[in-house]
Amino acid sequence: MKAIKNIASKSFYALAAIVAALMPVVSAVAEDAQAGQASALKPLGAGLAIGMAVVGGALGQGRVVGSMLESFGRNPSVGGKLLTPMMIGMVLIESLVILAFVIAFTM
Repeated sequence: MKAIKNIASKSFYALAAIVAALMPVVSAVAEDAQAGQASALKPLGAGLAIGMAVVGGALGQGRVVGSMLESFGRNPSVGGKLLTPMMIGMVLIESLVILAFVIAFTM
């Protein structure tokens, strides 16, 4: 659990650095948007939406696999029984990420 908190704090700092690096781009795009080009912010919004979906999907998939491996480590005889539900869960998580990708670019 401590390792997860450590990763989460490092991820927060990395996200803050990315946001700080993108601020000049955002301000330039915002100036274009004020000049009458309302669609100038769409690529930025699509990129942020996809990024959040990918991070959420990756965290969900990591949790699914970690829980499956923990269960398998406690009781090795259930390995075959856990594989199919785990794969179905992974497919559903990945399909949500792909859906977010499609929605972000169709808006």
